[in-house]
Amino acid sequence: MPAVIMDGKALGLKIRENLRLKCAQLDVVPSLAVILAGEDPASLSYVTAKEKALDEAGMKSHDIRLPENVNEDVLLSTINDINNNEKIHGILVQLPLPKHINEERVISAIDPKKDVDCFHPVSAGKMFLGSGGFLPCTPHGVLCLLREYNIPVSGSHVVIVGRSNIVGKPLANLLIRREFNATITVCHTGTHDITGFTKQADILIAAAGMPALIKKDMIKENAVVIDVGVNRVSDNSAKKGYRLCGDVDPDVAGKASFLTPVPGGVGPMTIAMLLQNVLEAAMLSKE
Repeated sequence: MPAVIMDGKALGLKIRENLRLKCAQLDVVPSLAVILAGEDPASLSYVTAKEKALDEAGMKSHDIRLPENVNEDVLLSTINDINNNEKIHGILVQLPLPKHINEERVISAIDPKKDVDCFHPVSAGKMFLGSGGFLPCTPHGVLCLLREYNIPVSGSHVVIVGRSNIVGKPLANLLIRREFNATITVCHTGTHDITGFTKQADILIAAAGMPALIKKDMIKENAVVIDVGVNRVSDNSAKKGYRLCGDVDPDVAGKASFLTPVPGGVGPMTIAMLLQNVLEAAMLSKE
């Protein structure tokens, strides 16, 4: 039997509608500053999608576009101004930044109370300790999908392929919390015999950024497969000259029990969780 396709787009829209209703009841308009340095096509696309989602949810987006050659001190000064602006509740710096910019320094300049991406060391520390604060958007979106489809996580062996600070590491940290109670294995480029681990997974999460890395013969029968990867591959038959694909080969659908599509799986959930964090930041600003 083919895998059940986990519709992140539908769930994301449902969450966003709920957020829109909550926003309408507030006496403040949740507001996010979106900073984009340069004109990377993928980044422009992501920023546009986020800004559209904010508008539809009744939130406000402050669009700050900076040139590719922007001086790092100018960028830091821009962030500092937003930190001190009480009308803006969240800050999102679109990554990756131009190569001459120190990404770590920029992220650390964001006020943790406005760090809706949960990249600041203080935000990451709170998440690690389970002591409150925002949850990182993509990992949180994955958890919401697992809940929505009633995937049993407690006691399951979850194998994560990828150890990034954005997905792999925080997701592993969240899934070992008592509320999820999973057993975690994290694979990466230094792992010998990745297939030996992926075939043990009850739940396999692919977040390596490598097109079609996970093949059908790398998973066990009826595994739940979450594809976090979003990769652009050349395709002359496509209108834009490329197509999007995940880290999981589509043939996996014939063996998995549940599978997220790319696009339409984890991506829409990431945006929904971002909006949720912006709403929480606005509510916290009133306390």
